[in-house]
Amino acid sequence: MLLALQADGGAAPAASPVAQGTGALMEMMGNMGGIALGVLVLLLIASLYSWTIILGKMGTFSKATRESRNFINAFRRATRLQEVAAFADNYKSSPLAQVYVDVYETYKRQTGGSGPPRNLTPLERSAQTAASEAITALERRLTWLATIAATSPFIGLFGTVMGVVDAFHGLGTAGAATLRAVAPGISEALITTAAGLFVAVPAVVAYNQFAARIRVFASATDDFCRELLNSLEEIPVRSSAAPREEQEVARGFHD
Repeated sequence: MLLALQADGGAAPAASPVAQGTGALMEMMGNMGGIALGVLVLLLIASLYSWTIILGKMGTFSKATRESRNFINAFRRATRLQEVAAFADNYKSSPLAQVYVDVYETYKRQTGGSGPPRNLTPLERSAQTAASEAITALERRLTWLATIAATSPFIGLFGTVMGVVDAFHGLGTAGAATLRAVAPGISEALITTAAGLFVAVPAVVAYNQFAARIRVFASATDDFCRELLNSLEEIPVRSSAAPREEQEVARGFHD
């Protein structure tokens, strides 16, 4: 028993399962062929680009949501269009502020910046165009994210097919059905398949989330367009109410 304990004490400690798995993975990647390595490099580039889009859109949408909330609160507290135009440039990331700036420019061309609008149709067109441009800007580069999500599994599948081909080639070269003959090809097939899924899954999830956020932005922008046009349409009512009140006050003084 003492000899056994001494033998166990002098042996080197066994490697951890994580280290063994990492070493095996690196060994398999070192034995890969050129086609499998090319597939992995292509998937790596696609993954880096998709994560660049994901992180960038997360920041863009967060800023647009925050500025839109602040802008609509300030818009509803303001009493004059000029007041809103003064601080609208501070919310350039908000699609609502972009709509307001374009509509207000059209309103100024009609009226010079004061008084009721002569025609609401150009204002409606300006609102629709500005809303479409703002939503299109938010959708920029999302098509690349959808493309990466759709094509990455097929790129990985191409590596899988080539790995199986290598496995059968090794089997035919060895002339015997042994694990050593098919192991390199099978390992290439499994690694490229996993890499394709690793790239595609985050891209799919992010694209669906961003598409849902864009629908929310589009709905909020449409609601703001109607609210803004209603405010512009009420200008004649407010402007005609003031002379009526002045006439009543003058009549009271005359009596």
